[in-house]
Amino acid sequence: MNLLMARSRKKKMNQTYRTLAVLTLAAMVASGCSMGGPKNVQADIQIRPVKTEAVAKQNIGSPTEQVGEVTAVNVIDVVPKVNGEVVDVLKNRGDFVEKGEVLFRVDSKDAESARQKNELSLKSSQDSYQKAKDDQVNNRKDLADAVEKAKIALTNAQNDYNKTRNDFDAGTSNQHQVDLAKQQVDTAQMALESAQNKLAVNDSNNSIIAAENQMKSASLALEDSIRALDNYSVKAPASGILTDFTLVPGQTVSASKVGQVQQIDPVKIKTELSEANYQLVKNKQELVFYNPDTPDKKGTGKISYMAPIMSAQTKTYTVELDVPNPEHTIEPGSRVMIQLTTENEQSVVAIPTLSIIREDSSTYVFVQQGDQYQKRAVKLGRINGQYQEVLDGLKEGDQLVVTGQNQLKDGQKVDNGQAAAPTKTTNTQTK
Repeated sequence: MNLLMARSRKKKMNQTYRTLAVLTLAAMVASGCSMGGPKNVQADIQIRPVKTEAVAKQNIGSPTEQVGEVTAVNVIDVVPKVNGEVVDVLKNRGDFVEKGEVLFRVDSKDAESARQKNELSLKSSQDSYQKAKDDQVNNRKDLADAVEKAKIALTNAQNDYNKTRNDFDAGTSNQHQVDLAKQQVDTAQMALESAQNKLAVNDSNNSIIAAENQMKSASLALEDSIRALDNYSVKAPASGILTDFTLVPGQTVSASKVGQVQQIDPVKIKTELSEANYQLVKNKQELVFYNPDTPDKKGTGKISYMAPIMSAQTKTYTVELDVPNPEHTIEPGSRVMIQLTTENEQSVVAIPTLSIIREDSSTYVFVQQGDQYQKRAVKLGRINGQYQEVLDGLKEGDQLVVTGQNQLKDGQKVDNGQAAAPTKTTNTQTK
């Protein structure tokens, strides 16, 4: 029992000694610090060195993208110009057709009969016209001959009359003979005038003109019937994809839409832009696009339309691209990604976010200009990780203070009169 009590007292004494030793050591440390004074404390503070690096461009992120919808540049209705029964269908929905290719045919028996009748009518009118021309030529020859004969007869009658008068003057003929000769001259004169009038009437005869007009009319009627007959073979109004086309033989059609042709070379890509995205493209002439299934294959489309003002309903700006599609690989109705910015546009002047000094709503940085540090206001943009875009205030090559900037003052001299070389680190202390 006594032994246990002795051991307990010894243990308590050892604990007391250890406590006193700790207190004594703490007092000595406090006394030593007090004796050293503030100068020794300040000597232990490490001044952060000022480091600069050249401002450079950084990749601030991936290009800004937006979904666009592919549509045909034009959609043209297929409308037959005739009514009737479909007798043959040559193309199917989804086929690519060239302009002028026959899509289907309508029963054209009546139109063919009308064409044949007009052919016969034209042949008949041509024959009539030719006969009128021949008759006029032949009649004119006969009439012209009659005129010449009448002229000769008149000349002979005049000669006989003159001779008879001479004989009357010589006393070898009487007055009755002179009067008879004069009567013959008058008769010959009237015969000549009659022949000349008949020739003139023949030359001015409009029977040929009438026959010619009838022939022209028959020719026009035939041309109309041929064109009408051509309408019974309904053709593609443009080159493109045939859609909404479900005709079958035996079906009756009228002059109404039976299908559509979507022109797909070029195609149109349409999208709606917000105000912010509109600002990214408003001064551009073309944009890059790609199919999400094949992102490595990119194309370029020319901006064919950009809305000058925002839509009051959607609060967006409509943008349309025209894209060549000679291989018909871009299908209307599909969706593509449109790059509103390019990879090059994503490479911008950017600085480490830790180099930025923020004071209230303003942002600043320090740059080394010669042998001075200058405080410069900057306008900032996008952030990507540890870098932030600089929209205004810095340019490539400026020597930016990236560490130690918080201990600098505007216009402060570089320590030891040394101007830091580009991308080099300099050490300084705040004066």
